[in-house]
Amino acid sequence: MKIFNGRLATEDYMSSHSLTFSTPEMTLKKFALWLGELVNDPKTNISTPRLILYVEDRADPHKSSPGSNDKPDFLPDVDETFKPTGAISDLYGEKTIDKSSSTSLLEKKYCINCGANIKHSSKFCKKCGSIQE
Repeated sequence: MKIFNGRLATEDYMSSHSLTFSTPEMTLKKFALWLGELVNDPKTNISTPRLILYVEDRADPHKSSPGSNDKPDFLPDVDETFKPTGAISDLYGEKTIDKSSSTSLLEKKYCINCGANIKHSSKFCKKCGSIQE
């Protein structure tokens, strides 16, 4: 069975082309044109569309193991979960809590003048009004 290896084609395209000022639609159009460009086939040295370079022969999974219910490895990924990358990961990525800062939040702070219990970030005492250093 002949399969188009779209993953390899997109990785090759994205690694060699600039995406500055490109919308997703424009990137897709440029990718389609890139796949249609005529290039020399390294095996036959004949000019063919680049798309042919990414067509691979794969064994039919149903013929090789009739009792197997595994998904063939050439099916596209249908995982549509959001995985933040780059600058977006700073906003939506997992938050890591620094242990040193979390323990300091648990420590109690007392007023230096009257000894009342105050918040760790307080600059003034609620009870006596003295400035905390």
